Amino acid sequence: MRTLHTQLTTKWIPKMADLLGSILNSMEKPPTVGDQESRRKAREQAARLKKMEEDEKRKKAEFRKKMEKEVSNFIQDCIEQKRKYNPMGKIERSILHDVAEVAGLTSFSFGEDEESRYVMLFKKEFAPSDEELEAYRKGEEWDPKVAEQRRRLKEQAALEEAEAPRSKKSETCPNSNYRDKYSHLIGTSAAKDAAHTLEANSAYGCVPVANKRDTRSIEEAMNAIRAKKRQKREDDTGAQSSTY
Repeated sequence: MRTLHTQLTTKWIPKMADLLGSILNSMEKPPTVGDQESRRKAREQAARLKKMEEDEKRKKAEFRKKMEKEVSNFIQDCIEQKRKYNPMGKIERSILHDVAEVAGLTSFSFGEDEESRYVMLFKKEFAPSDEELEAYRKGEEWDPKVAEQRRRLKEQAALEEAEAPRSKKSETCPNSNYRDKYSHLIGTSAAKDAAHTLEANSAYGCVPVANKRDTRSIEEAMNAIRAKKRQKREDDTGAQSSTY
């Protein structure tokens, strides 16, 4: 009996100890003073971030409400055609663009760098022209009178540029007609036309081109050549007989 008790004790006690040890290891250790401080700081930081997000959300809602009121007043104003706002941040500009779109207005952002960018609102019936938008993009003030003068100058420059080739072409044309200038030499008709009407001049041997042309057919020409050869043979034969 004692031997059996000894065997059981020797076999099961180590296993129970291992099981108890694994249970204790799996249990969360009590936090140290350093861990408690880190967790406290983490909770405080999370609370601050949440408060900042809530404040940001509240500011956006207040700004949107303010812009909606200003846009409503702008629409009801019968005199004001456009409205320019002071430079604002990217989020504020985005909110203002959204409010303007919902209200049926046209909005644009202008400015070179982020700090100087601003928003302009236009009523649909007074939408800006391309020239006006280009002036705002360059940082210039829009003046319709100055724009009209520029437009006329551009049209005048374009007209002068189109007329330039015509004027150059007219400058190259002679002021007088060579036929009139040399009419005492070639007559009133053109030299080419006059060449066909010339008559043979025995003194100078001038034969017009028309007189040099052979108007006979090929058959007539061949018959003439044969007749000349036959005549020559007959002449040669007569000369030989007379010699004998």
